[in-house]
Amino acid sequence: MNTVPYYWRFSAFYLLYFGSLGALLPYWGLYLQALGFDAQAIGELIAIILATKIIAPNIWGWIADHTGRHIALVRVTSLSTVLCFLGMFVGHSYLWLALVSFAYSFFWNAALPQFEATTMAHLGAQAHRYSHIRLWGSIGFIITVMLFGWLFQYVSVTLLPTLLIGLFVAIWLASWLVPEKATAQALVSTDSFYQVIKRPEVIALFLVCFLMQTSHGPYYTFYSIYLEDYGYSRDLIGQLWALGVIAEVGVFLVMHRWLKCYRLSRLLIISLGLTSGRWLLIGFYVESLPVLLFAQLLHAASYGMYHGVAIHLIRQCFADRHLGRSQALYSSLGFGAGGAVGSLVSGYTWESAGAQVSYLWAAVICLVAVWISWRWVGCIQESQRVTKSEYNE
Repeated sequence: MNTVPYYWRFSAFYLLYFGSLGALLPYWGLYLQALGFDAQAIGELIAIILATKIIAPNIWGWIADHTGRHIALVRVTSLSTVLCFLGMFVGHSYLWLALVSFAYSFFWNAALPQFEATTMAHLGAQAHRYSHIRLWGSIGFIITVMLFGWLFQYVSVTLLPTLLIGLFVAIWLASWLVPEKATAQALVSTDSFYQVIKRPEVIALFLVCFLMQTSHGPYYTFYSIYLEDYGYSRDLIGQLWALGVIAEVGVFLVMHRWLKCYRLSRLLIISLGLTSGRWLLIGFYVESLPVLLFAQLLHAASYGMYHGVAIHLIRQCFADRHLGRSQALYSSLGFGAGGAVGSLVSGYTWESAGAQVSYLWAAVICLVAVWISWRWVGCIQESQRVTKSEYNE
């Protein structure tokens, strides 16, 4: 087995970055609720954080690909995140929080795609080992979601911004541990970036990514609030979030083996189908803890399997010199546009139609994505990147 270069340095960044996500996603809605905002306002404010992923990663991805300075931009955006987030301590009005959320997330959301590009560039022919590094991000998420769930049993959730600023500073410091790496010049094809994204199968892939993340809207925005309304403690809510990510870690540990045995498009379809079932279980069986436990185990499919497959499919479609922009497009269309639309729509449906309807439309969206994957994504030529020789250990 070849040694992954700078394994612990990359792992430290993922640990801290997704640790901040583990603090933000489960508890930001509760923080906004503690400030007195209703479901519609909460959905809108969280949508702003996700919406900046539509623009920011593409701007910074273009700069990174044209300068070759991926990790330098990670450092700049990480420091800018810290400076902008300090505005959270100035005021709590809707407009002010919207402005600060836009400013800090514009930089925070730009850092990860460029770090992903740097990771893939350093891995080179060992790209299948990406999941072994990325699993440390999941571990970071587990640590913060469980620790903060326990902490907020004893202190006010309004302490959250103070804890987040500490994590953002740590992310910036960790970015200095990783050296710059020029992307390889070997190409998947001689097509330009814009020629590639016009292909039907590539359009379908990004559409599936958009739909998958849109379906997560009710979960990321209201899952904690939903459970608290049914009497679950914040400590238990944190443990349920953590259980999902523990399942995700399990997938990351075996993902490199699955890639040798199964077509990526088949794994993508499985992950979408299981995600649809997960939303139905959460929406209609919230009072049953055993069902919720099983539903959280399905996070292994809805994020772990899905993300691992998507990263590899995108890497197959684009030349190495387009790594920055391709990862940025994946982030902006999926986690950005999809996440923002999902958060916004769920905010309105949660207020007007209730939780079950919100999770029902999320499940239906996943089934639409299953059909698109079956019809078009399978056309991607997997032999371009994933070959058995690449996985020799």
